[in-house]
Amino acid sequence: MSRKKKTRKVFSKVTVTDAGAKGKAIAKAPDGRVIFINNAVPGDVVDVQTNKQRKAYYEGTAIQIHEESPKRTQPVCKHFGTCGGCKWQNMQYEAQLEYKQREVENNLKRLGKLELPAMTPISGSKEQYFYRNKMEFSFSDSKWLTLKQIKSDAIIEDRNALGFHIPGMWDKILDIDKCWLQRDPSNAIRNGVKEFATKNNIPFFNTRNQEGLLRTLMIRTSSTGELMVLVQFFADEKEPRELVLDYLKENFPEITSLLYVINEKGNDTIYDQEVICYNGRDHIFEEMEGLKFKINAKSFYQTNSEQAYQLYKITRDFADLQGSDTVFDLYTGTGTIAQFVAKNAGKVIGVEAVPDAIIAARENAQLNGIENVEFYVGDMKNVFNEAFVAKHGKPDVVITDPPRDGMHKDVVEQLIKIKAPRIVYVSCNSATQARDLALLDPYYKIKKVQPVDMFPQTHHVENVVLLELR
Repeated sequence: MSRKKKTRKVFSKVTVTDAGAKGKAIAKAPDGRVIFINNAVPGDVVDVQTNKQRKAYYEGTAIQIHEESPKRTQPVCKHFGTCGGCKWQNMQYEAQLEYKQREVENNLKRLGKLELPAMTPISGSKEQYFYRNKMEFSFSDSKWLTLKQIKSDAIIEDRNALGFHIPGMWDKILDIDKCWLQRDPSNAIRNGVKEFATKNNIPFFNTRNQEGLLRTLMIRTSSTGELMVLVQFFADEKEPRELVLDYLKENFPEITSLLYVINEKGNDTIYDQEVICYNGRDHIFEEMEGLKFKINAKSFYQTNSEQAYQLYKITRDFADLQGSDTVFDLYTGTGTIAQFVAKNAGKVIGVEAVPDAIIAARENAQLNGIENVEFYVGDMKNVFNEAFVAKHGKPDVVITDPPRDGMHKDVVEQLIKIKAPRIVYVSCNSATQARDLALLDPYYKIKKVQPVDMFPQTHHVENVVLLELR
């Protein structure tokens, strides 16, 4: 027996009231259910066509705007609405900050059931565009066609693309003319490589068939003006590879580090691949308050350098170090925060699960002549135990900056056991942060909350919380 397909509903003239999770706008349907809308701005009055229906909510798209919100603005990017990268580009920046701050407050209060002090206003980004220091683009021999291109009578002969994955589609690439996220010469490099490779018949990758030569292009810039470019090839073909790399070397002499990878496996990740330096250095440098950080192709570094500096200053300020404190820096990554606060501390102990990150942290500390930091590698829940605390002494301050999933419950339990006077919790996901803070709440009082906007034009927001032992 065939299942009856549910008809899509159209709700007329609904008022968009809020912005919610994953950047979606929120409205109420006539039946009382919530509607999550992917292309509206709070304050809009729109007709919505649903594409998903659940017991408690609908998901849909605004198909007509009857009244535009005063918070609405004209997106600057021609790819807005097709590329999923900057979902809030149609919302004024001040409104973006308002909703980011509200999301943090709602998560801490509603999910964590936490009592909060007056929140400090969110730290906005001075640059709302061209703020990213790292971008990764994918090659494809069968680019995604926009609705306008499909409806056009024109024959599209060039199907090569160098751009971004269409959201939710692993094998569909949108060709990008200009991206507003990374400063020059990023667009010139991407467009130049695409044009050169197409002209010279160098095959772009086909993900489904696992064939073609050019896979990905990574561009990293730094606040010191240095530039890294990495091209990922699917096969070891010397002549076309050197043709592409020589084009980059000759046409963009400002490239500090020109690298390549030959990756014959099924996915594009390079963490298990050999990175080969074709020209220049195998690294670039980032700088912050006179500290230098060596960045290689696999290094993690905050992708908004200017806002990373603001985030670290807030973290250091919350830590309120007195010069002789013992600091534990959990989930230290490449040790950037650890080294940033070291001059105000007696000693800093960093812990991280990724071995390469710890190698980089030790190398950077040596480069900066910092002798009061130590770094240890291992799974946090296993390394951060009673023996570890006994060896290094009870910390005066713990700084923790976990991944999006938050801290493992064993790590939270260990924090409760050692009772450090202060904890500074840096988070890129205030929902999991709220969960962890609720576990700490019987023992620690929240003294300060400071959201930081690292990613303008998106819904993402970082948050720093200061906890003091009750």
